[in-house]
Amino acid sequence: MTLIDILDIGLAIVVLAVAGWTIAARDSFAAAVGYVAYGLLLSLVWLRLFAPDVALTEAAIGSGVTGVLLMTAAVRLRHTSQAGAGAFPGAGTRVAAALLCLIVTGALAAVILAPVDIGASLAPAAALHLESTGLGNPVTAVLMAYRAFDTMLEKGVLIMAVIAVWSLADDRAWGGRAGPLSQAPSDGALALLARLLPPIGIVVGIHIAWVGANDPGGAFQGGALLAAMALLVVMAGLVEAPAVASRWLRIVIVAGPATFLLAGGLGFAIAAGFLAWPVGWAKALILAVEAFMVLSIAATLPLLVIGPPQRPPAGHDTP
Repeated sequence: MTLIDILDIGLAIVVLAVAGWTIAARDSFAAAVGYVAYGLLLSLVWLRLFAPDVALTEAAIGSGVTGVLLMTAAVRLRHTSQAGAGAFPGAGTRVAAALLCLIVTGALAAVILAPVDIGASLAPAAALHLESTGLGNPVTAVLMAYRAFDTMLEKGVLIMAVIAVWSLADDRAWGGRAGPLSQAPSDGALALLARLLPPIGIVVGIHIAWVGANDPGGAFQGGALLAAMALLVVMAGLVEAPAVASRWLRIVIVAGPATFLLAGGLGFAIAAGFLAWPVGWAKALILAVEAFMVLSIAATLPLLVIGPPQRPPAGHDTP
């Protein structure tokens, strides 16, 4: 057994231990912190499986944005945890939940351990034609060439999710701003991080988005990192969440899907149909779409975490 094998076994044990601790934690905020640590460890697992694109996505979305969402929810629901034992589910509910988890775990284990009959694969044929996209990263090439329609619809789902969150606002608050996520002191540790990390995070996010054409990375990973930086400064109270009625905010939200539709429609003029891009145009159009998708992702993810507007627009008095 080599040193690498020992490290892999140790990593697997730590991942399982953190997962178990996260499930067993009785405090919701502690469980959310455990979830963040679990996501970061999974990123290392994906790196060991030679899937850097998935590792970046796990770190940015699974641990970063989702972790912030869970911690924010835990803070808002902290009064429930402090309400006493009566606020927690009864023994019957917990036993039923444990049994359901065991059934799901057993089913997943059976699927994973079952023998796999590998049928015909289109991977060689797909790899043969990816060169026509001009992209060096096969993951980005597949998402923007063979699965371009799915990728475009995913961005539309994000917009629909933001609209759904905004629709939860009270009529008097429509067009206003969401309340602050925290009342952190201006000289606290969170405020210090909110001043130090965003410049670095913005540069790294743009870099990850840009190199995604040829190396691990891409619009979603880069946009998620930019979204995390935006959430950090809002949570620290350094800036306020943008007003829902802001015109520039709405333009940024729809910029990615709109550019995707425009580039797809351009296929009717320069090629055979929608999202059909000739060899000489493919890379330039893909990079243009990716650039605007970064903006939309960086705007929509924080809005989903911040929640619906809670304060009326400026100039409107609250009854």
